[in-house]
Amino acid sequence: MQWPELIEGRLIRRYKRFLADVELLDGSQVTAVVANTGSLLSCVTPGRPVWLRDDDSPTRKYRYTWVLVKPGKSLVSVDTAVPNRVVHESARRQLIPELAGFREYLREVPYGQNSRADLCCRVHENDMLRRVWVEVKSTTLVRDRVAAFPDAVTERGRKHLVELANAVSAGDEALQLFFVQRADCDVFRPADDIDPAYGRQLRVAAAAGVKVIALQARVTKRAVTIKRPIPVEL
Repeated sequence: MQWPELIEGRLIRRYKRFLADVELLDGSQVTAVVANTGSLLSCVTPGRPVWLRDDDSPTRKYRYTWVLVKPGKSLVSVDTAVPNRVVHESARRQLIPELAGFREYLREVPYGQNSRADLCCRVHENDMLRRVWVEVKSTTLVRDRVAAFPDAVTERGRKHLVELANAVSAGDEALQLFFVQRADCDVFRPADDIDPAYGRQLRVAAAAGVKVIALQARVTKRAVTIKRPIPVEL
């Protein structure tokens, strides 16, 4: 996924979950939308370099959206819409082995109990419909080169795991995909210290047949693409 030309600044503060104040390089200050409901633990230290997307539109209250931060040596993409777009594009191009060989790659498909799958991949094989339901989780938390999810308690995330397990029980396939939006890590683990219930549910889902993978992103000021899969330790 390609970025438009981005605007650099420094983070002043994040507040009200969806807003951040940023000082631009010319010294002016703007308020940007934060398209991320998580805590962004390790990514919201004041003074860190950040990059904004200019979404100038008469229908928007806030012109800018915060998309990148550099909390250390690695750039981090903080927009939770990015993983879904990158995974969808990459799956259609047959770049994700677990999702290769399907004919249809549909986004936001209803399933389960009032849920929508981030991606549904479908193909007819031998007059039978083969279908895999995919949930994509944006992962920005890294500690000691270990990527972790979630960075805050997530009841919604636990519900998604139950839905995936139910889909497997019904005869479909299911995949929980953690999209790590930074390159400074080597392995993925559930953040049991932050949300132990999520970690337990993830292990239950895996035991029920839900595939669990983690893909590490290559994040630059021009684009976000898939770099490589990394091991998942449950």
